[in-house]
Amino acid sequence: MSTATLLPPPLVAPRRSSRRRLLLVAYCFPPVGGAGVQRPVKWVKYLHRHGWDVTVLTPSNPSVPVIDHSLEREIPAETAFIRPKTWEPSYLAKRTLAQGPSAKQRWLGLPKRILSTVAKSVAKRVLQPDPQILWYHNAVKAAAVHLREVPHDAILATAPPYTNFLVGAALKQRFRLPFLVDYRDEWDLSSRYLENAQRDFWSAFVQERMQRHVLRQADAVIATTQASTDHLAHRLQKLQSSATATCIYNGFDDEDFTSRDDKVTLPAKAADVFRLVYTGTLWNLTDVSPVVTAIEHLHEHLPALARRLEFVCVGRKTPEQQAVLSRLTATGCRLQNVDYCDHSTVLAWQRSADALCLLLSDVPGAERVVPAKLFEYLAARKDLLAVLPTGEAAGLIDRCHPAGAIVPSDNHSITRWLVQRLSVGPSATVGQIETIAEFSRERQTERLMELLDHVTSRRQER
Repeated sequence: MSTATLLPPPLVAPRRSSRRRLLLVAYCFPPVGGAGVQRPVKWVKYLHRHGWDVTVLTPSNPSVPVIDHSLEREIPAETAFIRPKTWEPSYLAKRTLAQGPSAKQRWLGLPKRILSTVAKSVAKRVLQPDPQILWYHNAVKAAAVHLREVPHDAILATAPPYTNFLVGAALKQRFRLPFLVDYRDEWDLSSRYLENAQRDFWSAFVQERMQRHVLRQADAVIATTQASTDHLAHRLQKLQSSATATCIYNGFDDEDFTSRDDKVTLPAKAADVFRLVYTGTLWNLTDVSPVVTAIEHLHEHLPALARRLEFVCVGRKTPEQQAVLSRLTATGCRLQNVDYCDHSTVLAWQRSADALCLLLSDVPGAERVVPAKLFEYLAARKDLLAVLPTGEAAGLIDRCHPAGAIVPSDNHSITRWLVQRLSVGPSATVGQIETIAEFSRERQTERLMELLDHVTSRRQER
């Protein structure tokens, strides 16, 4: 039988009246920015309101691509921090190493190029499961000192990076506290698609052993989709683990839509322009090619309509995705290529849109992925162009939004969607927020609290 469950069994014992404390292992935490940061930030915010104080274990000098200080406003003042240093090089240095020598550096000679290639190969194979392993020793040491001084009730590690899981597992072994593992992305899928992921046989072998070790230590496993939950439940069953796998979606925060930052100013939009907005990273799991191809087709057959379209892409882009976007310069479409913005600015772009764009590539494993932006998009109550393969994300859209999802290979339907909107405007029938209330961040955090109650009560019984 599968050990997957949407919620743990109800507790018999009443909840203690005193506040409790959770150690959250989160390498990516404000001032670090990015979509993956939202989940732990919202958990800290709402756990505090419902009786749980949080200590966040995070590096003082994270090697990350983006910073977003606006997210720090969400963190309760009472939140404690442990900030050990990581020995990683800067993100720029890591990206330069991953890209290889530049054209100028190729003139340095064959011996130096060989040495550089060997060094890069050795580093990728040694730094398992990811470069953040260079934070592991300091993180475990600093957290151990803190746990000896301050009583905690549980440990929760959220990943990627998957070094967080190893840190949490080490602390579980030392202090025997309940250990919860939160897969924001499945380890197996990240190893296949994540930027700069090690895809060689040795890395796969080592990381599989690491993952089995983490799952054996876990008292509970959390995933962001039901399909991923079932997949992980099967793994737990094979390991003969008593841990349960629970689905806790990312969700949306109601307060993001009731408060606005009046300091955010966006470029004005002409009255006859239809603004289509995509927010988030563009990479191989969110390939923009289907939309670009449809716009090219529109430009070829209905150039007047193409000139009415403004396509706004807000966020980081890999070089490959940037090259795809650059094809739009040969069309009449107005491209707004916006770099990473803080979350308040992202929300402003969403509010300014006539329609929002959601992307998920049609690749193996994508049927188990639900982009975090999906819930925010639904809560915005905007028209939606969702280009997704058949799977859990498409099912949620079909259930909550009348526009439905279009598979990436159906270029005709994407083009037809554009023609309809550019001809008559955005759809007047959009998903109502009442239909997605179950996906609010606060309700999803309540599910986490029930799981924490479950694992801590089991420890008390033992």
